[in-house]
Amino acid sequence: MTIKNPVVRRLHDQRNLGFGGAPIGNLYRSIDDETAIGAVTEAWDQGIRYFDTAPHYGLGLSERRLGEVLSDRPRDEFLLSTKVGRLIRPADQPRELDDEGFAVPGDRVRVRDYSRDGIRRSIEDSLERLGLEKIDIVFIHDPDDFWTETIDGAVPMLNQLRDEGVIGAWGAGMNQAEMLTRFVRETDIDLVMQAGRYTLLEQGGREELIPGCERRGVGVVNVGVFNSGILANEDPLAQAKYNYEDAPAPIIERAQKFAELAAAHDTTLPAAALAFSYRDPAVTNVTVGMRTAEQVRRNAELFRQPVPDAFWTDAVAAGLLAVDPKSFGE
Repeated sequence: MTIKNPVVRRLHDQRNLGFGGAPIGNLYRSIDDETAIGAVTEAWDQGIRYFDTAPHYGLGLSERRLGEVLSDRPRDEFLLSTKVGRLIRPADQPRELDDEGFAVPGDRVRVRDYSRDGIRRSIEDSLERLGLEKIDIVFIHDPDDFWTETIDGAVPMLNQLRDEGVIGAWGAGMNQAEMLTRFVRETDIDLVMQAGRYTLLEQGGREELIPGCERRGVGVVNVGVFNSGILANEDPLAQAKYNYEDAPAPIIERAQKFAELAAAHDTTLPAAALAFSYRDPAVTNVTVGMRTAEQVRRNAELFRQPVPDAFWTDAVAAGLLAVDPKSFGE
């Protein structure tokens, strides 16, 4: 597979773990600046050089915290992505707390805007919060209900900004594979960020999206590889959430079989969940959300934990996987 965009090709060549910035935007619960900055610093110390964030994450808090660390690092040594589609503006009727899952004050709101002007304003605002002079990759964030606005506004503007060198590459990030596939077919997109659609437990992203990316030289950033928690621990019952809801019994049963197989091969369920993505040569990057320095160290250790070839052979033989992802490169 030949990646067409040089920035995405650089990310693809790294084949390293990425730092997901939603948790340091106070996703679900609050953490202080010291903890968040400690997580980003530890990620750097662990050799992580790709960082992803968004204005949506804590109404800009994630971008500010990430920028506080990265603005002091050599700019040519890391890649940064943020997102567009939600402008952060003062609230006409402030709430005590944000009502979209982040433990931050509700004095600002997200305004959906996929227009040309909205995209440019969003990037300018992000650069100011980050304290950086450039953004390597920009993802159109959750355009599920805004296809027309995105095609008419965001796409031509991002093409222009890429051509001008203001950004290095652009993509789209979504929890579904179908519209991402349409982006690959109908636009000059550089990469996609697919969440939860290509994991140990489901491989829908491999049906049309990833083959389309391979044909067009489009990168694939795979996120949500723990499927909201059920694959994040050695025991699936420790956090039996699947796609943000309580996991149904058949999913729990399948996850438990994977966990037992992993133990039989002297590895763990979360290590296999991380290894699954890079087993497929089409995957450019795996990014995981991290909240604390301890979580960073754990994820880095899991990423380095070996998963033997026999695990994948046995997973196919047991009917847990249709194919070994490595076979897609053969």
